[in-house]
Amino acid sequence: MPTTDKKQNINIRIADVKPFAMSIPADDEALYRESEKLVNTLWNKWMARFKGTDSSHEVMAKVAFQFARLYSLAYRDNKATNEFLADFEKELDEIVIKV
Repeated sequence: MPTTDKKQNINIRIADVKPFAMSIPADDEALYRESEKLVNTLWNKWMARFKGTDSSHEVMAKVAFQFARLYSLAYRDNKATNEFLADFEKELDEIVIKV
């Protein structure tokens, strides 16, 4: 979570697309760089795996889908955890009130 409002300009390079500029919170640069690295690592791995069968765009579509799938799983798990914690907190409040 950013601790300052200071912005920083960075360039991100994804796959074989020309770099694009972004203005981000300065404290988030490591997060953006790690995200860039993760996408490029998977893209490079799958470009080798699907060499000769899929275009760069098709591989990027697969990479995008993979990250969307992982996001959806994390979202679902996070939602379930939050619901569990809310129920647990409610039960705990009821126990404390009875004491």
